Amino acid sequence: MPAGKAFSGRQVEDIERAIAQANQASGLRFSVYVGDVSGELRPFGRRLLAVLGPDADTAVVVVVDPTARRLEVLTGKQAAYHLDDRATALGALAMTTSLSAGDLRGGIVDGLRTLAEHARRPRTLHAD
Repeated sequence: MPAGKAFSGRQVEDIERAIAQANQASGLRFSVYVGDVSGELRPFGRRLLAVLGPDADTAVVVVVDPTARRLEVLTGKQAAYHLDDRATALGALAMTTSLSAGDLRGGIVDGLRTLAEHARRPRTLHAD
């Protein structure tokens, strides 16, 4: 399902704002894909992660297939250090709670907030 059919303009803005806030709060790069996925979500998400090139190591990719009611959260190598399996499971749980109630925008926004809250921001070794 193309995002244009799934969300209003306001909902897209809400999701973009949640992505920006998660990026800033965690120091990681969050991306969200919403649409139909043929096949398994994990390999699809890994391909999306690879497309990010040098940013893939610090990326968190959320893949949501609303038609099939499937969700996957993938992390790059460095991102996995800051956002462990328990934290990604909590983020996924926050999303599925809203998604199961039919609130696609709310599920994504809540999930991103939860993921960002649980991500450990990389330490600064020295500051000016």
